[in-house]
Parts: sequence; structure tokens; C-alpha cells
Amino acid sequence: MNNLVHVILDEPQSGVWNMAVDEALLEESLRCGTIFLRLYRWSEPTVSLGYFQKEAELRCDPRLANLPSVRRLSGGGAILHHHEQTYSCSLPPSHRLAQQPHQLYAEIHASFAAWLTECGVQVTPRGSNSHRKEEPFLCFLREAAPDLVVSGHKVLGSAQRRRRGAVLQHGSLLLRASEHTPELFGLCELNPMFPDTIVMLDRVAQRLARCLGDEFVTGELPGPVRAEATKLANERAATGSSIALKWKVPIDQILTD
Repeated sequence: MNNLVHVILDEPQSGVWNMAVDEALLEESLRCGTIFLRLYRWSEPTVSLGYFQKEAELRCDPRLANLPSVRRLSGGGAILHHHEQTYSCSLPPSHRLAQQPHQLYAEIHASFAAWLTECGVQVTPRGSNSHRKEEPFLCFLREAAPDLVVSGHKVLGSAQRRRRGAVLQHGSLLLRASEHTPELFGLCELNPMFPDTIVMLDRVAQRLARCLGDEFVTGELPGPVRAEATKLANERAATGSSIALKWKVPIDQILTD
């Protein structure tokens, strides 16, 4: 197995583009056996809905109803991508963690936890799942065992989508509260000394890459991935759909949010 991790540090982009790129990376991992790690942000406050969430739920929240929205490939609760850092990793079927979804959560979250500890943040895994019959609409109000928590507040949650043995995992690290959801505290409210800088992005990327492979190289989106993402984004813009529903395959997913 090729253990070289291709790291992509993207500029902030629209929600449709971000989700199209994640899907294209998953397909490229499946096609070529490549390991990808991507860190990115969003060009404007955007709500990403979990795959199974109803858009009507979003329209019921007046704080979020008029914001741009997009549907994720993964399930779970809605995320307001505003003052946060998103990551995604795409693994081919041959990767040691592709068939161990819970272990993938554990290793990625452990890497974030180690880095946050270095930054002086006291962070712990939640350690148990919620037993509520009905989950809140927003991901950061939900409770799952792998979540990273600071002073009782969830700061990192992740979700997965599997496709023919390959796996996409993406997640959100909450950096600071948004005016749209002020009740959701980020790292900067919970630890005012937290360094939300570009240097931080490089350091956490290195930690995550080392848990996915033996070596890593930082670069831009490969040409085939960019072309496929452009195609997907254009399709969604033309149809008004925020996710490609053409994939008529059973959804085999494991969620943490």
C-alpha cells in the first residue's frame, strides 16, 4: 500500500465547492488508491445539512434559514461553518483504517487532542453516546463518544461516508462562537490564549498526516479532482441540489455527530 498522504491546505471557498471537492477526493481515493488530507474553511457563513436531515428543519430556525446551505455526503446534525476549521480525509479500501471506522475516528481525534493540549487547551473525549430519542438539529448540540469536549462544550465532531470500501471522514473544529449561534462556544471563548493563526493550520496538518501515513507532501488539488469537483459543483448549481443524488447505492455510514 502507498502510505504517502497528499495534504491540501485550501483557501476559503463556497459550501457547494467544498462539498464537491470532498466527494471528488473520495472518488479519486477509490480510483487511484491515493490518501488525501484536506483542511479548509468557508468563504461565508454556511449551513451544511447531514445527508438525512430535512431542509424544512433548517427553515424552522430563523437564525439560519436565510444563510447559504449545502448537503453533506455524511450524516449527522447540521453544522454552521463560520468561525471553524474543517478537515477531511479520504482513504482507499487498502488503507489500514478504511475498514476500521471507529479506529479512524479515534486516531484523528487523538491527533487533534494532542495538538490542542500543546496549545494549552484542556480537552477530553466525551466517552459516551447520547441516549436521547430525538437529536438536536445542530451537530454541536449532539453528544457522541468520540467528540472532543472542553469544559463541557463540544469543540470537535466528525462523520463518515463509505463508498465501495473507500471512506471519507470530515469534521469541524469550532474556533469561536458565531453571532448566528452564540450559545455554541468555540476554543477562543473557552481558552482566550488559543492561537487561531495560519501557523496552527500547518502544525495540525502535520499531526493528522502522520496518523494516516508514513510520509506526506503538501500540494494543490490534482487536476482530475478539480475537474470532477467542477463538474459536480456545476451540476448542483444548475439543479439547485446541494448533493449529488445520482449515487443509487446503499448508504453504509457511521456517524459521531
